[in-house]
Amino acid sequence: MKKLYLHDDCIISPLGFTTSKNLENLRSGTTGLQKLNKNDFLDTPICAGIVNSEILTETFAEIGNPQDFTKLEQMMLLAVQGVLDKNPELDLDKTGLIISTTKGNVHLLDDLADFKKERLFLSNLGNIVKDFFGFKLKPIVVSNACISGGLALAVAKKMINAGKFSEAIVVGGDMLSKFVVSGFNSFQALSENDCKPFSKDRTGINLGEAAAAILVSDLPKKNSVNISLVGDASANDANHISGPSRTGEGLYKSIQNSLKEAQISSEAIKAISTHGTATLYNDEMEAIAISRSELGEIPLHSVKGYYGHTLGASALIEAILCKHMMLNREIYPSLNFTENGVSAKINVVTAYQKSINLDYVLKTASGFGGCNLAMIFKKEGENG
Repeated sequence: MKKLYLHDDCIISPLGFTTSKNLENLRSGTTGLQKLNKNDFLDTPICAGIVNSEILTETFAEIGNPQDFTKLEQMMLLAVQGVLDKNPELDLDKTGLIISTTKGNVHLLDDLADFKKERLFLSNLGNIVKDFFGFKLKPIVVSNACISGGLALAVAKKMINAGKFSEAIVVGGDMLSKFVVSGFNSFQALSENDCKPFSKDRTGINLGEAAAAILVSDLPKKNSVNISLVGDASANDANHISGPSRTGEGLYKSIQNSLKEAQISSEAIKAISTHGTATLYNDEMEAIAISRSELGEIPLHSVKGYYGHTLGASALIEAILCKHMMLNREIYPSLNFTENGVSAKINVVTAYQKSINLDYVLKTASGFGGCNLAMIFKKEGENG
């Protein structure tokens, strides 16, 4: 089976419109969350990661007319442009395009403005990206709750192994809307303050909006250290439409099957990028699955304290961050952690760490409907 190599990427978020700016803020522990006492989503205050619309519009105007595209489309197109700028030789006639999102342009249900109703369809979102840049192959849209961004990478790997293409751009994104915010609020899952993943005093999630894109290929870059996706697996725990398994069974199976595909034991894993939403049940489930996998001593973090939960973009952004952690030999802190609030023992990173060799990193994700995903990334071309 061919490996999937992670190449150039671009993150568009409240922390910045380039990956390098995002990394700078992650290292310094700077959050992109803000408390919104007055907001367009609920009658009560929320804490969320919001992309500044004015700055986004000004930036997007350099590549297109902002009036022709929704906020989500602008973020996703800018992310793809950031990748293409680094790869001007890329043949878009042969390059695959995989889109990850949970809700797409669902905000248009409230007001279509000057857009046609077809803009609501996820398939249309794929075509927007395809047509803007001139991709020739039909885009693939992945929408499986909050594992979508990571699952899109797994789909890219499978499509490359099936011979559909040898290179692809994976782009994920979601934005805040009344539909999304009110939905999470109905579960009483939102926190008015900055979220605290895995902490005893956690009070719920913060939502966020962001987009990210990455170029993937079946070939590594020559004379360079490379990061590859060597194991991935997804399992559904079939527990509840919104509540995760109490035993972590689906995520546990995902981790075990990804280890099997990567042909390594749990002892090889050097760090874990968790889903870490800061809800009572998700954090507990994830900690149990990690402990059952004999990974309780391994350093782990959640980046939800920086971004909030960016839904269909989250697992893709976090996979990109795994890549840079491995290349830069660093681990970013898990913001706002106070005291362990889960029943299983876990090792939460609370301060920026550097000069750490990360041969293998595990990325986990979970979502509504009982879906779970585990991915294992490997560093190649460097010893020690």
